[in-house]
Amino acid sequence: MSTLSFTLRAAPKHALDLSGLLPSRLAQLSTGDIEKLPLVTGVHAINVGDVFTVSGTPGDALAISADSTLLDYVGAGLDQGTITVEGSVGNHAARGMTGGTLEIRGNAGAYLASTAKGGLVHVKGSAGDFLGGARPGDKFGLLGGTVVVEGNIGERAGERMRRGIVVTRGTFGAAAGSRMVGGTLWTETGFGPRPGPLLRRGTLIAPKVDELLPTFADCGRHDLVILNILSRYVAKTLGPLAPKPLPPMVRKLAGDRATIGKGEILLTA
Repeated sequence: MSTLSFTLRAAPKHALDLSGLLPSRLAQLSTGDIEKLPLVTGVHAINVGDVFTVSGTPGDALAISADSTLLDYVGAGLDQGTITVEGSVGNHAARGMTGGTLEIRGNAGAYLASTAKGGLVHVKGSAGDFLGGARPGDKFGLLGGTVVVEGNIGERAGERMRRGIVVTRGTFGAAAGSRMVGGTLWTETGFGPRPGPLLRRGTLIAPKVDELLPTFADCGRHDLVILNILSRYVAKTLGPLAPKPLPPMVRKLAGDRATIGKGEILLTA
């Protein structure tokens, strides 16, 4: 597999838009043409060659050696191939992603995977607020695909999320699943305070919740066959990245009854 490498020479002073650095877009370009691609336009115009050393051969894989919260839109619009980042990135990574794999070996900023429709995002560190969430002007947040975060996730993850699966080894911050209309949020550790405000549909899975909203109804313990199917699907899709299989019995909380109330929080402990 051919790999094109980008090595950051110095810490950037302005936010950089890396949405143009995609395997499918760079496959037919020469190194010189790639170095001329803009990362910032306007008065403080910055091109790829101004901040990155470019090496390797364009193909199905990109490797970015950088560690800066000013690297925005990494993997945005990714449709195929693999992007690997050795370090942390800024906001809006994987926005609008439809396929391929984005691996971030550090932390990710806000709005990770917003409006993504497919593919796999793997963050070895933590992620910021509004993961899979809708930005102002967006009708929905995450629309499909899978996100795996090894660390913790910030507040209001899954805001207006419609489809897809988000898995974390750590915790979700406050108000996870806010206004969610579908999909699954799954944590192996727990949810922060008051998850699921105005949750319409969708599933939140955790061993515990710090504080429940009063508009969720306790439906008792259930043996849900669909959870066995979900565990097998996730194990097949994610392999070693998959969370532990769900137990046969869970406690179901239905809500949010402040709206249509067809969502659920499933407590596994």
